[in-house]
Amino acid sequence: MSDSDSFINEVTEEVRRDQLYATFRRYGWIAVVVVLAIVGGAAWNEYSRSQSEAAAQAVGDALLTALEDDDVDARVAALAEIDAEGSAAALVALMTANEQQIAGQTEAAIATLDRVAIAADVPQDYRALASLKSLMLGAGIMDEDSRRAGLEALAVPGNPYRMLALEQLALAEVAAGETDAALARLTTMIEDAEATESLRERAVGLIVALGGELASDPAAN
Repeated sequence: MSDSDSFINEVTEEVRRDQLYATFRRYGWIAVVVVLAIVGGAAWNEYSRSQSEAAAQAVGDALLTALEDDDVDARVAALAEIDAEGSAAALVALMTANEQQIAGQTEAAIATLDRVAIAADVPQDYRALASLKSLMLGAGIMDEDSRRAGLEALAVPGNPYRMLALEQLALAEVAAGETDAALARLTTMIEDAEATESLRERAVGLIVALGGELASDPAAN
């Protein structure tokens, strides 16, 4: 390689270096922003996670403290003072309704459950459970046609509490003297793949109590 070629190469490299530095000076702030965003996002996620864990622990501690009281009215009052959001609030409300039921405050328990059932920020499973418990407590209090309609809505395929809703419908039919309809529903429940062993046992016991006959051995099903 001649001296002239070497000189040209050196000049070319110097020009490229100058262009690279100029590019860094012009656009380097973008890289800095990206790095800061990544680091900041990771820090914020960690902070949010720690805050969520702390909030969940605080709610758990408050629940345990509230339930330690021997007086049921005091437990209800203590649970009402717990500040929670989302799933935690739904859990507190479900436990509050349970204590209200123990205290004989059935209508108050239904109202508490109904608030959970329509809460938009609560997971669907909690809403369905609250609705089911409300309808169960509403026997003899709510309009029976409305109550059955609510249970039918929960008894659709895909609902996590479908089988329990079907059981409540069968009990409603028994209470209304609709024995044949109750027996048909109970028989269908026994054969349903989603039925648990304990639910099958309850259904079989009710069929026998109603004077019905089992088409086959439930254990085989």
